[in-house]
Amino acid sequence: MGFNCGIVGLPNVGKSTLFNALTATASAQAANYPFCTIEPNVGRVAVPDPRLEALTKIGKSQKTVPTSLEFVDIAGLVRGASKGEGLGNQFLANIREVDAIIHVLRCFEDTDVAHVEGSVDPIRDAETVETELMLADLESLEKRLIAAQKKARGGDKESIAQVALMEPIVAALTAGRPARTAIPPEQAEAARRLQLLTSKPVLYVCNVEEAAAATGNAYSARVAERARAEGARHVIVSAAIEAEVSQLPEEDRREFLEGLGLEDSGLDRVIRAGYGLLGLITYFTCGPKEARAWTIVNGTKAPQAAAVIHKDFERGFIACETIAYDDYVACKGDVGAKEAGKMRVEGKDYAVKDGDVLLFRFNV
Repeated sequence: MGFNCGIVGLPNVGKSTLFNALTATASAQAANYPFCTIEPNVGRVAVPDPRLEALTKIGKSQKTVPTSLEFVDIAGLVRGASKGEGLGNQFLANIREVDAIIHVLRCFEDTDVAHVEGSVDPIRDAETVETELMLADLESLEKRLIAAQKKARGGDKESIAQVALMEPIVAALTAGRPARTAIPPEQAEAARRLQLLTSKPVLYVCNVEEAAAATGNAYSARVAERARAEGARHVIVSAAIEAEVSQLPEEDRREFLEGLGLEDSGLDRVIRAGYGLLGLITYFTCGPKEARAWTIVNGTKAPQAAAVIHKDFERGFIACETIAYDDYVACKGDVGAKEAGKMRVEGKDYAVKDGDVLLFRFNV
C-alpha cells in the first residue's frame, strides 16, 4: 500500500513542473497558460529509503523493490469551480479520488510567468482553492442532511447517526472552516465515506525561486504560519531546481544539491511530509530473492500488514517472525538476530512498527 496525493493549485503556480520533476517524466505539459493540464496525469514513483539498500546487502538479495507512491496532477482550479467554472466539475471529481492534497502555492516573483489573479499572494491563493472546496462540500452535504433529518425524525438509527455526524460539519463549513476541523478522530472512518474534499489532509508546497530553496522567503514564511495554525504541514521546494535534479544522473544529484545548500531533494521532503501527514510507516521483507519495502498505516495489526503482500497471508495468518531494523543490521541478518535473541514471534494482535523486518507464517 502506497499513498495517493493529488497535486492542486491555481493555474501557473508550478504544479505540472513539480509533477514532472517528481516523476522524472514529461507527461504533464508545463506551459504558461491556464488549463494546460486537461486530464489528470498520474505518476508512480519509488520511495527512497536507505534502509532498503542496507537490507539488500545483508540479505545478498538479487532484487531491491522499494515501495511506491502515486502523484496525480490535477487541472488548475479557478474561482467559481464549485459552480462548474473553468474545469471545476472535473477538478472536484478528480480530487475526491485522492487520499491527500498537495497544495502548490506560488511563492516567487517572475514577470515572465503570468498569475491568474494578477499578483503573487500565496495566502489568497490558498483561500481561493479552499473556499471552492468548502462550497462544493456544503452543497453536497446540505442535500444529504435534509434527507437524513427526515428519516431521523422517524426514528431511523442509521439516519440519527448520520445527522449527528453531518450537522457539526455543515456548521463548520457555513462558518468558513474546512470539514476536517469538525471531525473527531473516532468519526474519521464514517466521515471518510462522505467523500468530502475538505476532510482530506493537506500538505502545502511552497514553490520558491532557486535562491530561496534552502531557506524559504517572506511568502513561504506566511504559508508556514498558516500551516501551523491549521495543524497542516508545509514543505519548501523550488520546482525549477527539482526539474534540473530529475534530469541529472543519480550519482551527480547529491553534489548538485549540496552546491545549492540543500541536504536532500524536494521529492524526499514531500515524501517524508506526506508519510507523516497520512500516518504511514514502512516494514520490510528480506531474502535471497529480494529485499522489499511495504507501506502501511501506523497501528496496522500483523494480519492486515500481511494482506498488503497477499490477501491469502491475512486469511491464513498464523504468526510473524519479527526483527527490528536496527537489530537486523547489528546482527548482520536474520540468523544472527535469532542467535542473539532479537527475533520475536508475534501474533494477530501485534501492531507492526516502522522498520520491522518480517517473515509471515501462514496456512491457506
